[in-house]
Amino acid sequence: MEFVLEQQLEKLVSDGTCVLLESALHGIEKEGLRVDYSGNLSQTAHPEGLGSALTSSNITTDYSEALLEFITPVFKAPEAAIQFLENLHSFTYLNLNKELIWAGSMPCQIPDSDSISLAQFGSSNIGQLKHIYRVGLKHRYGSMMQVIAGIHYNFSLSDDFWRALQEQQGNTETLQSFRSFSYFKMIRNFRRHSWLLLYLFGASPALDDSFLTGKAHELQRLHDHTLYLPYATSLRMSDLGYSTKVQSSLNICFNHLSTYTASLDQAIHTSHPPYE
Repeated sequence: MEFVLEQQLEKLVSDGTCVLLESALHGIEKEGLRVDYSGNLSQTAHPEGLGSALTSSNITTDYSEALLEFITPVFKAPEAAIQFLENLHSFTYLNLNKELIWAGSMPCQIPDSDSISLAQFGSSNIGQLKHIYRVGLKHRYGSMMQVIAGIHYNFSLSDDFWRALQEQQGNTETLQSFRSFSYFKMIRNFRRHSWLLLYLFGASPALDDSFLTGKAHELQRLHDHTLYLPYATSLRMSDLGYSTKVQSSLNICFNHLSTYTASLDQAIHTSHPPYE
């Protein structure tokens, strides 16, 4: 497999197709909790100066009213996406009233789940739908898990690249079929090596002990209110983080688009008594 990959990369370089990689598109979605200067979860409404959480294309809220979500446009240069994200942070701080954006993915000190206010999107039908959806998340997974922040990196390659790669490989399917098949190969490789990414770049080795109140765990105490593990990299992606045993049992298939959609359909129509 490594030899085949090496050959493909060498061919991309030799025929100049690699230049088309520069037309790849990049976007970032980043979440962060609003907290007061003492590190407590904000109890205030979404700041008016940030615009409407329902209609803004760049700054909105996720699960909680205090969980900001920053969304960049699509850029060809990763540096441009990062700069836009930095600008969003700067603009947000100009409109926060004695508050900060919590830097970690694991939540700040939260006394109980009742102190987590669900995001509000107004009285319109779509606004109420978004709010009710979050009510469902609260009942299914609990509010504490839903205020774990995350960052999403969106990436895509241009059709010109896919056409060149398809021709290089002698593939005669439609461009859409070839592109979908290739993306699923990328997804499988990402999932196969995701442990390495977390090992090298994970940055959530500790959390506030309020997150695990009443729960059994094997973490060690680092400070008065801080729990950690000496060699932990990403508690967010661990069993203590943004995950549920229910979803891990669904066995979503990433082999092909057809098997992927079929496994999603099966998951949607599979009954789970605790949710009924």
